[in-house]
Amino acid sequence: MNDTHGKGNISATVELFQLIVYTPTFILGLLFNIMALSFLFFKVKKLSESTVYMIALIFLDTLLLFTLPFKIISYHLQDNWNLGSVFCSTLESLYFVNMYGSILISLCICVDRYIAICHPFVALTLRSIKKAAVVCALICLGTSVGTLSTFQLHGKGHNISSCFHNFSKSTWENTGLLSTLEIIFFGSMAAMTFCTAQTVRCLRRHRKPDNPRPHSTRAERIVVTNLVAFLVCFTPYHVAYFMYFLVKNNVIHISFQQVLRDSVQVTLCWANLNCCLDGVCYYFVLKESLEDPLQNTATGSNPHTAHIN
Repeated sequence: MNDTHGKGNISATVELFQLIVYTPTFILGLLFNIMALSFLFFKVKKLSESTVYMIALIFLDTLLLFTLPFKIISYHLQDNWNLGSVFCSTLESLYFVNMYGSILISLCICVDRYIAICHPFVALTLRSIKKAAVVCALICLGTSVGTLSTFQLHGKGHNISSCFHNFSKSTWENTGLLSTLEIIFFGSMAAMTFCTAQTVRCLRRHRKPDNPRPHSTRAERIVVTNLVAFLVCFTPYHVAYFMYFLVKNNVIHISFQQVLRDSVQVTLCWANLNCCLDGVCYYFVLKESLEDPLQNTATGSNPHTAHIN
């Protein structure tokens, strides 16, 4: 989350960076998410556990993308937000809450792929389309509960004059909020790193040295790329957010608080690139899986064949 008290606290360079990053993120993100959804609904003839998770991820990412134009507007309006407090809180909810919903769904995709490829026979009992749908529903329900906290970001009964920034002092003193967000991310990061490493190890173990099997190497590239994109997008923001929280609560004292505040703005903007990268990645995954059925091992949608790759 970001904290900006007036126009003077955001440098012109940071505002320009946000405009440069958010504009293509919004346009390309919508384009590739729509294309991925088109493949799912019109090309994929049968749903799988992986496609259920993909649909949920694309849905959450798309909702977040729709808030980006308003986020750009909010920085130009600064302390003159005139679109209403309820509308602002709704936008902030879609923006912040859906980001963590996307993180959890990305975790589910990674774990589901790991189970399908590394434990194909166990997967027959652990995985099902119904179970995947229930997990997605629970995540959406859980993140919806988090929506309640976003309506308190500016303080109770506060007349919002600036959206997406200028949060109340109580928000920055909320240790429970910080702990929840950091645990969600770093817990997901640890689990995804483990699952990805084990998945790649399993794929390589069943690959003959004299026959690298192109579809298997593609599967490895996809799972590693997914993890790298996740880490590159989300890690800087969560480190900057944690550091800024410590500064705001006088746990640590530094002389470059303005630089750290700008870092939170920039890294949060950078984190939203994941919405675009998700759409790009899963569009090409689905495209290749239709052209080459063996590519289904990359998404873990075929546990019956995953163990032979």
